[in-house]
Amino acid sequence: MFAAGNVTVLVSNMDASVRFYTEVLGLKLQYRFGDHWASVEAGKGLTIGLHPASEHSTAGRKGSMSIGLELSGSIHDAMRALEGKGVKFEGIVNEGKAGSFVAFEDPDGNPLYLAQLSWSHVDQGEGKYQRA
Repeated sequence: MFAAGNVTVLVSNMDASVRFYTEVLGLKLQYRFGDHWASVEAGKGLTIGLHPASEHSTAGRKGSMSIGLELSGSIHDAMRALEGKGVKFEGIVNEGKAGSFVAFEDPDGNPLYLAQLSWSHVDQGEGKYQRA
């Protein structure tokens, strides 16, 4: 029934947002339709759709969503690399068995976080999950 999906993020400046998600975070731009839409590939089937905000749907409204980016390496290494590109973090939160997480924002204040998962904990969960 479904062919694909995405998380749509409302943005105030398409050029600045595309630069942030591709150049700063290093994600792959799949396609862009001017200032109307951009699809950014975040790996393992996660697509982030960038769409212009409007009077009724504003950018940066906190609390309604957060995009998690799962790391293949160290959270400290990822933070150092992104801090070098101007990303500001809120501080690492260690969730014990689940892993370590750190929050940051895109240029509009939309919340994102990095996740260094504890695979021994994840492997105990239900369902099938295939690591990259």
